[in-house]
Amino acid sequence: MGQNDIMSTAEDFADQFLRVTKQYLPHVARLCLISTFLEDGIRMWFQWSEQRDYIDGTWNCGYFLASIFVFINLFGQLSGCILVLSRNFVQYACFGLFGIIALQTIAYSILWDLKFLMRNLALGGGLLLLLAESRSEGKSMFAGVPTMRESSPKQYMQLGGRVLLVLMFMTLLHFDMNFFYVSIISTALIILVAIGFKTKLAALTLVIWLFGINIYFNAFWTIPAYKPMHDFLKYDFFQTMSVIGGLLLVVALGPGGVSMDEKKKEW
Repeated sequence: MGQNDIMSTAEDFADQFLRVTKQYLPHVARLCLISTFLEDGIRMWFQWSEQRDYIDGTWNCGYFLASIFVFINLFGQLSGCILVLSRNFVQYACFGLFGIIALQTIAYSILWDLKFLMRNLALGGGLLLLLAESRSEGKSMFAGVPTMRESSPKQYMQLGGRVLLVLMFMTLLHFDMNFFYVSIISTALIILVAIGFKTKLAALTLVIWLFGINIYFNAFWTIPAYKPMHDFLKYDFFQTMSVIGGLLLVVALGPGGVSMDEKKKEW
């Protein structure tokens, strides 16, 4: 079987997968995408005093301001998740969750940790795709009305979302002999998603690969809850699930207008 035959078979599989799952894939994607916010909001409730003491100790801001910080994180994340899942005021929910990412990036000094910064940016990419999806749903209410100019921001949101999503994978690549070939293939898939070429197939492959890595390396359920590593792996697990949700949105909605897949239709 030649290379073209393998690619054709893989694309047929991806198309069949989309036909079977098109009714519920966007719902699964949204649930995965907001999972890290949902988990973190619940954690803020159960670890209120620990989070408050950490912020107070780090910034020396006093219990009152530290408590306000914890409350904003708890309420902002849980309310945002509810709005996204109920499909109400999704754009406002996305902006609120963007604010939570920015707030945590500063409060937890993530700006100085390149790995966590790139993962937070990847999470922001997922929210950009969710925002683009919500704009698409809003425009569909006015079928037949010309929307070329209005759809342009959506297309650039999808482009920005794709590019930011691939930052997650930059933190996972290991160019040593044990993982060399896996890293090369992963890099090729990352580039395909970023430029929007064979996008759905590449994104679906990355979903499978990232899900396997997540289950294997971030199995927090195997660590006793009292150990710090449990919370670390749990945070990593749900953040990775959110990036998987963003990739599933790419699979479900396509790459958008600013992509090679879209340009091929004009050639």
